[in-house]
Amino acid sequence: MELLVWHVHGSWTTAFVQGKHSYLLPTVDDRGPWGRGRCGRPWPDSAVEVVPGELRERGVDAVVLQRPEEIELTRRWLGREPGADLPAVYVEHNTPREHAATSRHPLADQRDIPLVHVTHYNELMWDNGIAPTVVIDHGIVDPGHRYTGELARAAVLINEPVRRGRVVGTDLLPVIARAAPVDLYGIGVTDLDVPGVTPVGDLASDDLHSEMATRRVYVHTARWTSLGLSLLEAMHLGMPVAAVASAEAATAVPPDAGLVSTDVDDLASTVSTLCADPDLATRMGKSAREYALAHFGLPAFLRRWDALLDSLAP
Repeated sequence: MELLVWHVHGSWTTAFVQGKHSYLLPTVDDRGPWGRGRCGRPWPDSAVEVVPGELRERGVDAVVLQRPEEIELTRRWLGREPGADLPAVYVEHNTPREHAATSRHPLADQRDIPLVHVTHYNELMWDNGIAPTVVIDHGIVDPGHRYTGELARAAVLINEPVRRGRVVGTDLLPVIARAAPVDLYGIGVTDLDVPGVTPVGDLASDDLHSEMATRRVYVHTARWTSLGLSLLEAMHLGMPVAAVASAEAATAVPPDAGLVSTDVDDLASTVSTLCADPDLATRMGKSAREYALAHFGLPAFLRRWDALLDSLAP
C-alpha cells in the first residue's frame, strides 16, 4: 500500500516504516512539524519524502493520522476525506493530557476512523466514545544484546526534563542520584543542574544504545506519559530496570527483570543493589531482553499493522 504518514514520533515511525509498504512522509520547506520528512534517519528506501503538491499523483491508499490537524491537511493536500473516500486510521500515542479518566478523545464522536492505541492503558483512560478502537503494542527494532554494565551507574533518558518536570519525574533524579551516579540522556538535559546527575546530551540512536548498555541499570522515572520506548529499548539491550509503576510501565517489566514500584525509596534501593551486584544485574537484564523480544518485538508489531491495514481496503 501507499501510506501517507507524518514523522511525529521518531522511534515509533522507525518501527512502522520497516514494513512491506511505501511510506510517504510529507516534507515542507521549513521542515517543521507538518513536514519533517526523514530527518536524516537511516530508514528503508520505502520511506519516501514527498512534498504536499506531489501527493495527489501518488495514488495514496490510506492515511495514518496522529494529530487532529492532519485530517484537514489530508483534505487540503489530497482533496479526499479521511474515513470516507480515503481509508484512515488514527494512532493515539499519548495518555490524556488533562483528566486521566474523563478526557474525551477528539475522534470519539465518529465511527469511520479506527483509533489505534499504542497501549491498553491509553485505550482504558481515554473516553473513546463510539469510535472503534484497537491496541497495537509498540514494536522495537532490535538493537541487539549490548549490555556490559561495566559502569556502576544508572542511565536515564528524559527529553526536556526542565520544561516537563514532574510529568517525566525530573524531581525524582536527586533521590536516584543518592543511590548511584546518574547519566542523563535526551533533548535539553544540559539545562538541568542536579548533584550526582551528569547531563550527557541527545545522542544518535546507535551511539545512545552503546552508551546506555555500559551502565549498570536503566531507570524509568516518568509519572504520566505513554509507555516510554526508551524503557523498551533498554530492555532489548539487556539492561535491568527500575521503573515508576505508572501508566503501561506497570505491566511492561516482569519481576525477574527489575523493579516496578510507586515507592521511590524502593526504586533507589534497587538501583543501589544492582550497582553493587553486577551478576544479579546481568541475570535480570537477560530476563528483561527475553521479555521485551517476546512482547515488543518488531515482527508482531508489523503483523498486527498489516492485518489492520488489510481490513481498511475497500
